Amino acid sequence: MYLLNNTRWRIALWLAAALLLAQAGYLSADQTLTLIKGGQSTDLQRKEVESLGLYSITMQHPEGPQGTFSGVWLDALLQKQGLDKANRVRFIAEDGYTTFLTPEERSKKRYLLVTRLDGEPVTQENLGPYMLIVPDDAKAAQNGTASITRWIWAVRKIQAR
Repeated sequence: MYLLNNTRWRIALWLAAALLLAQAGYLSADQTLTLIKGGQSTDLQRKEVESLGLYSITMQHPEGPQGTFSGVWLDALLQKQGLDKANRVRFIAEDGYTTFLTPEERSKKRYLLVTRLDGEPVTQENLGPYMLIVPDDAKAAQNGTASITRWIWAVRKIQAR
């Protein structure tokens, strides 16, 4: 009876810890980024995205979080995944919000796909698990002189057409 109760407690504690980690964005399933092209989808884990090398900028995001934002250059990710020639790239957030970028827009500014804030995976509370920002526009976006219509947070899917 003691072993059974001990096992039940272990399972209960493990499940509670897993739920807390999932809510905080630390389980791998919560870090998945889905890429879609021509009906084919590929799921990338954070470590696969970050394998391109991280770039960092310290700033205040116009929607709240501040600190050191780290991620990969969008064009590098799209090129590695064979999506760089797409006429339009769509970014889809967890809540269904969508924004689009054309090759022309991507050639005018460098976009950063943020994966970390202050060295830790970006949590939902800090607009994660992925967000798209324009580092060169950070100060102007903060003071309201640059549009943030292409900045998107809580990104889960990138679709190329």
